[in-house]
Amino acid sequence: MTGRGRGSATLRVPGLDWLLMSAVAALLVLGTLLVWSATSARLDLTGGDAAAYLRKQLVNIAVGLVLMVLVLATDHRWVRILAPVAYLVSVGGLVLVLTNGVTINGSRSWIQLAGLSIQPAELAKLAVVIGMALVVAERAEGRRHRTVDWIDVSLMLLIAGLPAVLILLQPDLGTMLVLTATVFGVLAAAGTPRRWLSLLLAGGVVAATAAVAGGMLKAYQVDRFLAFTNPDLDPRGAGYNTEQARIAVGNGGLFGQGLFDGSQTRSGFVPEQHTDFVFTVAGEELGLLGAGLVIALLAVVIWRALVIAARAEDTFGRIAAAGIACWLGFQAFQNIGMCLGIMPVTGVPLPFVSYGGSSMFAGLLAVGLLQNIHLRSAVSPAARLVAQQRVLVRR
Repeated sequence: MTGRGRGSATLRVPGLDWLLMSAVAALLVLGTLLVWSATSARLDLTGGDAAAYLRKQLVNIAVGLVLMVLVLATDHRWVRILAPVAYLVSVGGLVLVLTNGVTINGSRSWIQLAGLSIQPAELAKLAVVIGMALVVAERAEGRRHRTVDWIDVSLMLLIAGLPAVLILLQPDLGTMLVLTATVFGVLAAAGTPRRWLSLLLAGGVVAATAAVAGGMLKAYQVDRFLAFTNPDLDPRGAGYNTEQARIAVGNGGLFGQGLFDGSQTRSGFVPEQHTDFVFTVAGEELGLLGAGLVIALLAVVIWRALVIAARAEDTFGRIAAAGIACWLGFQAFQNIGMCLGIMPVTGVPLPFVSYGGSSMFAGLLAVGLLQNIHLRSAVSPAARLVAQQRVLVRR
């Protein structure tokens, strides 16, 4: 009979990482308000319904939270079993894009399903991370020395290479840059020797140079890079987005013009402001303090992902959490950087803030996986064994 008094000992169920959850929740709230502000006055987008995108974003968040909870509550053994399935589904989606996709803004990246626009490349980022983590974990288990060899690196690059080629064929340069940075981070987290990383980095630079010289990029993509180096080169064309984004952020000052009161935002001068350039709404309407808060919350998410990676008990969890941190970190840097004019315009969403179902689903799935890893690592095996023995003794 188990005691129920003060002296009884029970196994303590580890809790969620509430810092991570709080930061994500705050970003979701802020993002929803910013999307609503960016679209409420845009009759060309809403058709006169000022709350149209507010409702759509709330639905995206609701679906994403359900997916997050499902991953969070799934036994970690099933997470590993389903990892190859998730990878194959993402690759299938990328193939489907090339055969039956819809072209938007010069990139064939979307699939229309039941009236919804799905971007498989967003989900492929997470699939590549867990696929690479699974390869290293499966090969590391059972080996006495868990060092990464050339076979591990080759398999990881093969896992990442197939989606990368399919994304490059769309072409989606922004996602390709994020995926490249993520893969490099996963390789580093897996323990790849520095000399190999240096060789891979040099090879990537050569390949990128060859792609530009060989005309693999479309004209509008080249123009974006040229406009990044000199926005005044084409102020009404490729440089227009950057110029308007800078003006919007500069208008905000320290405290901003007030939510729903941004002059650039209400006038619709910044293109794609509810998706790729949503950070400019924060800069203009919430000012430096509000924009800084968005950056700080994103930094908390990345920090907690790295902490979870450091505390992970298994190879799969460590590499997956580190890969998610690299993915979200570089994507946030790329998005905010292009809004400030320090990075070229490549069209990537701001995690948990930009409007869009695919990005929201991928981000919240990643949070669910981080929490799943955290729950397994919150109590060390030794502490768990001691608690179990105490329970048996009390009985």
